Amino acid sequence: MQIIRIAALTDNYIFLLHDSKQNIAAVVDPADSKPVLQQLAQLQAELVAIFNTHHHHDHVGGNQQLIQEFPQLKVYAGFEDQGRIPGQQVFLQDGDRVQFADRTATVFFIPGHTRAHIAYYFPPVTAGETGELFCGDTIFAGGCGRLFEGTPAQMVNSLSKLRALPDNTRVWCAHEYTLNNLRFALTVDSANPDLQKRYEQVTAMRKRQEPTVPSLLEIEKRTNPFLRWDQSSLQLAVKSSDPVQTFARIREMKDKFS
Repeated sequence: MQIIRIAALTDNYIFLLHDSKQNIAAVVDPADSKPVLQQLAQLQAELVAIFNTHHHHDHVGGNQQLIQEFPQLKVYAGFEDQGRIPGQQVFLQDGDRVQFADRTATVFFIPGHTRAHIAYYFPPVTAGETGELFCGDTIFAGGCGRLFEGTPAQMVNSLSKLRALPDNTRVWCAHEYTLNNLRFALTVDSANPDLQKRYEQVTAMRKRQEPTVPSLLEIEKRTNPFLRWDQSSLQLAVKSSDPVQTFARIREMKDKFS
């Protein structure tokens, strides 16, 4: 399964999954149909599925046009999002599995950013390969999504599910927010040498206009403050020994950060 990262809108990423044997494709969170259709035309591939993570327009904005072009495709999204996803036909719950070509993904119900957010995880096929996590706006490289419809406790529980995946998991998040996220991370975790090194690397990458997505879950566990609510250094920084309160205070600080 080839994964093609497509830049869209201002800072979105759309992910096209391509199976070259059958020449079929699926798309994760098509913010805009135009670049997806252009990529499909280059591949001469048939689009058979849309995998949506949540209902925000910058994740579903291309659904209707893609359905018009490929009326046989299926639209997958969370059960809790029914009525909010254009064209949704499959209503997924935690632990469900979805098939694309010869790969099977597990669905995670991860409310927090929205009340109905889900993620798709494709485990490695063989030892040594990476797993592939499509997590929408829940984990960002160096950050996490705002809590628009969920609570800190829900988000900590959701992030815990994803944090428990193998270190060798690529994190395909939907926005290029990494540099600003790491700038903020340094304000609460400044003594973290892994974070310092990552900030230097990402700064250089963005100067060259290189994408920073996908990330690797192992790196997120070491440098992303929103996956480190149980670390003493972070708890000390926000003056709390409670993991949920630690997360909530870091999230509140990030909401005010510019």
